[in-house]
Amino acid sequence: MTPQRILVLGASGYIGQNLIPYLSAQGHQVTAAARRIEWLKEQQIPNVTCRYIDLFQPSTIPPVLNNIDVVYYLVHSMGEKADFLRKEKEAAQNLQQALRFSNVKQIIFLGAIQPKEGSTTQHLLARKLTGEALRASGIPVTELRAGIIIGAGSAAFEVMRDMVYSLPILTPPRWVRSKSSPIALENLLVYLTEILNHPSNENRIFDVAGPEYISYQNMFERFIAITGKKRLLIPIPFPTRLISVYWLNMITTVPTTTAKALIEGLKHNLPADSEPLQALIPQKLINYEEAVLTTMHKEQSAVNSADWGYDPEARARWRPGYAFYPKHAGYTLRTTASAESIWQVMQQIGGEEGYFYANYLWNIRGWMDDIIGGENHYGRPDTQELKVGDRIDSWRVISIKPLRQLAMLFGMKAPGLGRLTLNINDTGQYREIDVRAWWHPAGFGGLLYWFIMMPAHLFIFKGMAKRIAFLSEQLDRQTAKKP
Repeated sequence: MTPQRILVLGASGYIGQNLIPYLSAQGHQVTAAARRIEWLKEQQIPNVTCRYIDLFQPSTIPPVLNNIDVVYYLVHSMGEKADFLRKEKEAAQNLQQALRFSNVKQIIFLGAIQPKEGSTTQHLLARKLTGEALRASGIPVTELRAGIIIGAGSAAFEVMRDMVYSLPILTPPRWVRSKSSPIALENLLVYLTEILNHPSNENRIFDVAGPEYISYQNMFERFIAITGKKRLLIPIPFPTRLISVYWLNMITTVPTTTAKALIEGLKHNLPADSEPLQALIPQKLINYEEAVLTTMHKEQSAVNSADWGYDPEARARWRPGYAFYPKHAGYTLRTTASAESIWQVMQQIGGEEGYFYANYLWNIRGWMDDIIGGENHYGRPDTQELKVGDRIDSWRVISIKPLRQLAMLFGMKAPGLGRLTLNINDTGQYREIDVRAWWHPAGFGGLLYWFIMMPAHLFIFKGMAKRIAFLSEQLDRQTAKKP
């Protein structure tokens, strides 16, 4: 395979994060472009350069197209605004215009399988319109249309996993009867990377499918059997439109807009003809059971990441039943305080100021943990600067990014795994202080615990952010007075 210069648009998304390491391992020079690229930068993947791009700001596009042979278009918003379709089309058209003045030879676009009767959902229609806009660039476009993907982090898989682990009785609406051909993430990544070896001077559309054409209900039943859970699955005759966004938000940790987009697509049967693609790129297609088992195995290592500072204690406490996506709640506040002063204040957490706000509630939670047999450690290091591994009461410092983030592992007894992050975002004109809790619930008990704690979280984190800002601004004034 000849190494190529590749631009991945939408690099921070689910597929982008999985595809980039594949391309890097094959020796390609990859430019990973997105609006949010901080996470990708931290991974330090070989042969990968991270660049900022906003497809709604046309001026940011041409610079990243320089010296690019192939563009992967993985951009897809999960918004629900009234102008969603227009925005999706606008993004593709902005790229289309910039491509006319580039030397790009090929575009690979990951779209969605379209129902035979035509799509009535915005998200499936948006995929179709995006493909049409890219083809108007005059550069050959290879569109791979996929349906449900079985992989760690896939919305379809995680919604199903969360429901099975959290509910003793599953009563999904009638959309579970619709059929599709789920494909293992590994198979999809092979198609996406190997298509580079089969360029074409013409536009092409390929369906991507796994080896089975089955209903989402059948996937549920087989997933329940694989996990060994005792669950009742009783579909009820409610139409999709009656599914409440609040219900989704309670039951699954998958971002609500993503879950809703998935369910909208499941209103249709999605038959696929994958023989042309399989003939071009032969590979062993992984069946549903094997794909689920592989995914669950990979989810066990989900906590072994930069988010958790690769902390051994976090890895030891992680369980397969913990939700892949975290619930989170926090508060963000703007301040004129310097990043240096904010960072200095943040590192004093657990000291004279306690937790900066409502310390009596933090104490009550610690006493509750003592009563149920927790192993609380009280106090903090008598130092101005924290380091990874330091204990602050029941918390353990797992990640320190100077002037940017302090992350701590939650150590009390509770059904799940959590962390607290204190973040600084320096925009140049002002700083943003973000105080946020992240919680991977363990089944229904973990969800219940999260929602019970939610009011306290929102109350406390707002107060914490305001107090940190006040102390930081005060510190700046004191520094300015010094001769």
